[in-house]
Amino acid sequence: MTAKGSPAIEVILSTLENTRDLQTTLNILNILIELVSVGGGRKASALVSKGGTQILLQLLLSASKDSPPNEELMVQLHSLLAKIGPKDKKFGVKARISGTLNISLNLVKQNLQNHRLILPCLQVLRVYSTNSVNAVSLGKNGVVELMFKIIGPFSKKNTGLMKVALDTLAALLKSKTNARRAVDRGYVHVLLTSYVDWHRHDSRHRHMLIRKGILQCIKSVTNIKLGRKAFIDANGMKILYNTSQDCLAVRTLDPLVNTSSLIMRKCFPKNRLPLPTIKSVFHFQLPVIPISGPVAQLYSLPPEVDDVVDESDDNDDIETESEIENENEADKDHLFKNDDIETDINKLKPRQELGRPVEELKMYEQFFPELSDNFKDYDLVSKEPKPFPSDANLSGPIVVPTAGEEQSVEADHSVKGITVKESNHLQAEECNKRPAFLDLPKRDRNKDNILQQQSDKKKLLSSCQCLNYEIVKGLDRITLQNTSKNEQYYKTGCVMKKESKTSLTSLTCNKPCQHVSSCGSVLFEGRSAQLGKLCFTGVDPEEEDDSSSHSSGEQVILEVPDILPLHDPDLYIEIVKNTKSVPEYSEVAYPDYFGHIPPPFKEPILERPYGVQRTKISQDIERLIHQNDIIDRVMYDLDNPSYSVPEDGEILKFNSKFESGNLRKVIQIRKNEYDLILNSDINSNHYHQWFYFEVSGMRPGIGYRFNIINCEKSNSQFNYGMQPLMYSVQEALNSRPWWTRVGTDICYYKNHFARSSIAAGGQKGKSYYTITFTVNFPHKDDVCYFAYHYPYTYSTLRMHLQKLESLHNPQQIYFRQDTLCETLSGNSCPLVTITAMPESNYYEHICQFRNRPYIFLSARVHPGETNASWVMKGTLEYLMSNNPTAQSLRESYIFKIVPMLNPDGVINGNHRCSLSGEDLNRQWQNPNPDLHPTIYHAKGLLQYLAAIKRLPLVYCDYHGHSRKKNVFMYGCSIKETVWHTNVSAASCDLIEDLGYRTLPKILSHIAPTFSMSSCSFVVEKSKESTARVVVWREIGVQRSYTMESTLCGCDQGKYKGLQIGTRELEEMGAKFCVGLLRLKRLTSPLEFNLPSSLLDFENELIESSCKVTSPTTYVLDEDEPRFLEEVDYSAESNDEQDIELADNAGDYEPSVQEEGLSDSEMTRTHLP
Repeated sequence: MTAKGSPAIEVILSTLENTRDLQTTLNILNILIELVSVGGGRKASALVSKGGTQILLQLLLSASKDSPPNEELMVQLHSLLAKIGPKDKKFGVKARISGTLNISLNLVKQNLQNHRLILPCLQVLRVYSTNSVNAVSLGKNGVVELMFKIIGPFSKKNTGLMKVALDTLAALLKSKTNARRAVDRGYVHVLLTSYVDWHRHDSRHRHMLIRKGILQCIKSVTNIKLGRKAFIDANGMKILYNTSQDCLAVRTLDPLVNTSSLIMRKCFPKNRLPLPTIKSVFHFQLPVIPISGPVAQLYSLPPEVDDVVDESDDNDDIETESEIENENEADKDHLFKNDDIETDINKLKPRQELGRPVEELKMYEQFFPELSDNFKDYDLVSKEPKPFPSDANLSGPIVVPTAGEEQSVEADHSVKGITVKESNHLQAEECNKRPAFLDLPKRDRNKDNILQQQSDKKKLLSSCQCLNYEIVKGLDRITLQNTSKNEQYYKTGCVMKKESKTSLTSLTCNKPCQHVSSCGSVLFEGRSAQLGKLCFTGVDPEEEDDSSSHSSGEQVILEVPDILPLHDPDLYIEIVKNTKSVPEYSEVAYPDYFGHIPPPFKEPILERPYGVQRTKISQDIERLIHQNDIIDRVMYDLDNPSYSVPEDGEILKFNSKFESGNLRKVIQIRKNEYDLILNSDINSNHYHQWFYFEVSGMRPGIGYRFNIINCEKSNSQFNYGMQPLMYSVQEALNSRPWWTRVGTDICYYKNHFARSSIAAGGQKGKSYYTITFTVNFPHKDDVCYFAYHYPYTYSTLRMHLQKLESLHNPQQIYFRQDTLCETLSGNSCPLVTITAMPESNYYEHICQFRNRPYIFLSARVHPGETNASWVMKGTLEYLMSNNPTAQSLRESYIFKIVPMLNPDGVINGNHRCSLSGEDLNRQWQNPNPDLHPTIYHAKGLLQYLAAIKRLPLVYCDYHGHSRKKNVFMYGCSIKETVWHTNVSAASCDLIEDLGYRTLPKILSHIAPTFSMSSCSFVVEKSKESTARVVVWREIGVQRSYTMESTLCGCDQGKYKGLQIGTRELEEMGAKFCVGLLRLKRLTSPLEFNLPSSLLDFENELIESSCKVTSPTTYVLDEDEPRFLEEVDYSAESNDEQDIELADNAGDYEPSVQEEGLSDSEMTRTHLP
């Protein structure tokens, strides 16, 4: 009888169905109730599978015809139905078809005082009501009114019955028809009054389930707009806010606090963003307006349409009482089906097609001179590298990033290709110089003060001990001035603005430097740049002492070109002047000028404090309840350039008017709290995620809260330990020029701001999300910069490429930089070619040179994914290094690299789009040469290689991923795509070379940040126009990948538990190169004398069990396991899927291990 398939159950059910004896029926029902009670869900499911539901419902129908019906029989029948009903996914439909819905309802109506009978009846009604059609039908028959009659006024009698009645009511009110009926009859006020009564009288918290049941009813009724209005009108916000504040002290009451918070957030009136329009504040006139798509829609909107009008995010107004039930609803979760995965095998099969005439493709021949050059004019006799030019200022070979090796700055001053130099001969040379004096000559009061400094070529920036109070205060923000007004100053050196009150004739640095006697080093020399006033007061004596002790053993001369072999502030300024931006930026951010080196310490993933999100949301709700406490003062506004910030020593100042900057508006909310609004991508009205801005005027020891209130993604790694980045100018002058992870109380959640359906492109109005974080600044009146991720500007790329070109050995390395095309705004898109020079100009050597396979790399198609550029930097540095492995790599391949596919987007601070307002990584199928020139010509290069039968061995597009950890790849496989969709077994007989798995598997062995388990080789419909899929399908490159790098950190390997930094990203770029060399050895074993065991490596790789994980963020919304706080705060107005979760939510928060699970661990599917 105990086995699931036991015939004994069938015998019992058959007897129950056929007997006419009341006592026999009661006995059998008692047996079944006992069986289900002891056996739990398994036994209930067994009963359902044997047809028990239909038998019991039929018995209920026939028993109801007796007058009066037998009470004991009804109690037993309903008790059993209440237990097996939740296990039968068709229970509601069966009850409706059998006509038993109203039997239970009538029993309750007729026996209101008989609690023993109506308790199981209410339990059955609750199960019935989970079906929306049943809920509407019961509602028409007065069930809502009946439930309120049972609940009645506050009384501690019959609390068990009241709990069941509340649960039933909550289920009934999920029907919008019933919810409207409850609102019309004033029941929202009744529920709130009842909740307050229970809150006051339940001082020992013994009836928390009843209080939560009332809240669940309020939650259900506020799913509709009428319900939310009734809740506000009944002063519900203040009631729930005050009661939840009372509950905070008792941890066991967290479910009440969490549910109250959810209701308040849901009912918080949806507001428009405080902007004139959510379209970008900057506009760029396109040469061609697309015929269709979001940009076309944006251009077609009439000017009088306010695209940020508040709009409800539900459609209950158009819903009729005939709510339609999907009868197959129960089968939805039975088998996961991803509609985005391509199932058409004909579409999946790569079909190599040029897409353009061969004659037209000949235009790309100019970018492949290596295929025709005979090197007659090159000196190729000596294989020994020539010395670098004497003025290259390079202190040895470029160091390949090795993030695993932690070095003390004192022992070895090289970190990841970045050299901190403390050279003895340099010190001796400096010590022989007399101390420098910085003179500020007096000028007419109508003219700026001019600081003229003498300097050698190296343009040293000494440590901050050598810059005293007045000098630092005299430094100004770097700006680019192209007006004739300032040209006269350019010839005399660096122009510095001083406050008119300052009249210093001589500034002397009188504090001796610990390493060199000369401490008045030149900051800038002979540059056509203007410096704006730095907003900090310099180093006071206490801070000097602190920094001295903090950096003991680290204090060295900060020599910008030597610390950063690829960084040259002078060159950066010159390049910025030629960079074309839509806002015509005239300032340079200090981090981009000074450069960045990785900090010499680990930055662990931040542990999430308990209840931080709830606290932040509560503070947001206070804005509505205590409106008089809100300052609401605009502090920065790109929409109103003439707006002047009031002079107040207590407020922060903001700026984002520099390359890659993004901050549109700042509003002071409370004394130390600011709402920040990001700018949309140009020619777009959305894509807000990337931020980069400057803050000044701070005071130490104060926690400043920043809320970025118009983010769009539904989840973020900010909920899983990621911190924003900060760069302190004062720290940079203290020989610590690095971006660091900062911020506490960080979370990411849905807020009360929304877009209209017009702005959302025809969709229903969408809510925005808030990133909130609190920062304590270390220095008074510092200038600090905040960024979403480590900034890497277009001008930085240009500078790095020029430095690489000037420092390479032309006899050993073939390096060529071309302009692939010009972007929409007239910036050049660099194309880099790197390989080894031929050994000589003999025919055999030239043939070997020309026949090297191509590797095609690209990056930064999405401007906000700056980590892709840091990985690319690591790749470029490694390829240009003197490392013997790098030389072998250059001798094995010809690298064609487009390091930045979207220069305009990067320059103008976009997050995802180019100036065309489109995602360029969705344009590879049919790129428009006028709107998408970089994609059109990058694809043209690949089409040209296909036309001349020189397909690249590997194509890889570097990206960043905002919602997953580690580094991983997306590739393309017909077989894995078919397996993932569970298509017929016949399709699994496809023959496919599994070589596409080799490179990711190699990287998982050699790169600490790389995770094979996160990789996916599934082809999705939504990605059919991405670089990865088009290069695989149309160009015919089997190893076509997207390599995604986390913005957050790692949850596996050597860096587990650490946030990722530029050192690790650059290391990944270098390891990618090493992986390519191993790939070469595996695919061409005859070229190498390798042990046979190593030659079996690839077979081992491709025969290993295939694991398919969730393809991408766009296929599955959530890539991290959902933490309970996030579930309980989803705040969707029609969010009904968390019924069971909500019952437990808030009792605990997930452990670090739970949050650390990767999405692959959550959703991995093992292939047969």
